[in-house]
This record gives sequence, C-alpha cells and structure tokens, in this order.
Amino acid sequence: MTIHVSPEACPALVLNADFRPLSYYPLSLWSWQDAIKAVCLDRVNIVSHYDTVIHSPSFEMRLPSVVSLRDYVKPARHPAFTRFNVFLRDRFQCQYCGSKDDLTFDHVIPRSKGGQTTWENVVAACAPCNLRKANRMPSEIHMFPHQKPYHPTVHDLHNNGRAFPPNHLHQSWLDYLYWDIELEP
Repeated sequence: MTIHVSPEACPALVLNADFRPLSYYPLSLWSWQDAIKAVCLDRVNIVSHYDTVIHSPSFEMRLPSVVSLRDYVKPARHPAFTRFNVFLRDRFQCQYCGSKDDLTFDHVIPRSKGGQTTWENVVAACAPCNLRKANRMPSEIHMFPHQKPYHPTVHDLHNNGRAFPPNHLHQSWLDYLYWDIELEP
C-alpha cells in the first residue's frame, strides 16, 4: 500500500545543535522532504520519528518529527526591523486600544513631524486607531501607546512567540519547545 504524504503533513521541528528551536514564532519547521534531504546530506541528527514510513524501491525510512542541526548556528543578536517583528514585540495587539484585528503600524511621532521608522517610534495599531491618530502627536489627540516602543532583543521576541503556539504541536516536540520555562513548584 502506498501512502501519499502532502508537503504540509508531518513537518519536522528543527533544533539548533544545543537542542533549542531555531525560532519559536514562527516555529522552526521543515517539510518532511527538507528534513529527509538534510538527513541524507548528514546535516542533522534525527531526535524523534513519526509512525509514518516512506518507501522507495531501495529505501525505507520513518519520517523524522524532530531533528537537530549537527553544527551550531549562532542566533542573530539583533532582530530585523520588520512589520512582523513589530507585531510580535507588541503581542499582535493595537498599542492604543488593545484590539487584535486589522493590524497595521503607526509612527508615534508622525513622519511629517520628524518621526523616523525605527523600533523606538513604531507600534502596532489597528486601522481605526491609526486613522484616528492620523499625523498628530500623541499629546494632541491624547493617544499614547500602552507600551513605549523599544528595540527588542531576540530573547524578547522568542518569549513573546511562546504565547502564540502553532495550531498543531506534535507530542514529540513538546520536550524541546518549553524546556527553558520556569516550572511550577
């Protein structure tokens, strides 16, 4: 019997050589094809398997569910300034009203008034708040961000990412995702 496995099925959790995920949000996952290719190229160690087996005329293998890189990849020291990372820093909620819908970003000090597009001046904002604030200063309209914008560390973004687990977490991944969180007594 042949089992057809779609590219979205059976992803492998990718751990660095120190057994920490390469990233938490988005979670570092590879398709089963990429995981097998990395195994064949001897770039990863298989840590855990799925029950699903793939076959070729001369080859049979259980699909890896968790792999660790053979060589340590040094994490970036400073996260890239991207829309996604701003949203992640601000926990995917408007910094003015708390809404999680229709997010965009806002320059706290408007660009028309000398504000720059930097970590320290940009916050996540819902479209209605962004339109209401427009190009006015926070003090003019009495709209102040709940959290002062700041340049996050990679650690800050990883911590925030843990609050947004993916829709699917395979049982074999759990020991590697949250091992550095403080345990309850």
